[in-house]
Amino acid sequence: MGDAVVKDMFYELRDFVPGLDVLVKLEGLNPAGSIKVKSAAAMIRRLAEQGVLRPGSHIVESTSGNLGVALAAVAAAEGYQVTLVTDPNASSHNVRAMRALGAEVVVVTRRDANDGFLGSRIDYILGMLAAEPDLLWLNQYANRAPVVAHRDGTAEEILAEVGPPDWLFVGAGTTGTLMGVVERFAQFRNRTTVVGVDAVGSVTFGGAPARRRVPGLGTSRVPEIFDPTAEFTRVQVSESDTIRTCRRVAREHGLLLGGSSGTVLAAVHLLRDRIAPGARVVAISPDMGDHYLDTIYDDEWVTGYFGPEAVDIGQPLSGKGVLNLV
Repeated sequence: MGDAVVKDMFYELRDFVPGLDVLVKLEGLNPAGSIKVKSAAAMIRRLAEQGVLRPGSHIVESTSGNLGVALAAVAAAEGYQVTLVTDPNASSHNVRAMRALGAEVVVVTRRDANDGFLGSRIDYILGMLAAEPDLLWLNQYANRAPVVAHRDGTAEEILAEVGPPDWLFVGAGTTGTLMGVVERFAQFRNRTTVVGVDAVGSVTFGGAPARRRVPGLGTSRVPEIFDPTAEFTRVQVSESDTIRTCRRVAREHGLLLGGSSGTVLAAVHLLRDRIAPGARVVAISPDMGDHYLDTIYDDEWVTGYFGPEAVDIGQPLSGKGVLNLV
């Protein structure tokens, strides 16, 4: 930790993979604690510029946690009402934060057809819209504002600080960050390999649906903003590998990261043999790990859902779910 470098939200993760220069972009240092503040601000700004939002307007959105906190913060600052529809996988920290910021929070417990909650959350919102015609649904899954925000913001920040890296690893949740980065780095296709990282059990990249317990990445319904024809490398990571990576980085590097960040860094480790020695690797970390102390970093929770091997950071990653590597 003493040798670590944090500059403009970039953290040098030394010896995470020997021979590779791995930089972690710490988006958890943003206001509201995650990369999602960029999406929240962009969606609300777009509606305000269109004249749709007025003081006291009522906004609704579906969230797995971080976007909800960001929207609650922005709505409080701008004077809007907000209802956030989440599910049991959201961390208790995030749910409490949303409510502390003045949001109404609804926790949907019915699973959808793909054994997730996204479809059920959206169904709940559609019911609200039918009952309250003046309600405004931001719909991050079909809203281009986050894509533009990450294309013109997050991607430009990387280019300004480190230039085009050799490899760039980006998580796929609603895919706003991923699509924005892919659009911006298209001109560097011969220089930078962009890797989209999703969770096993998510359907975004065409994998089979399965129950997931770590929030942040993955969907049980393909987001409308996702472009399946976009050119980038696709990888899926098992949740047990996510957990081991989060706990290893905490114990060996002194950096407490969230589940999405662990998934992205697990992909870096799993693809290490494909990356040339000395390559510069950038991994986007959406949030920090303080939201996950009751789950990912809790031995009893991990053992109960994933078995005792998941708490063993010395055990090699399984690599289950890696796909589309070429």
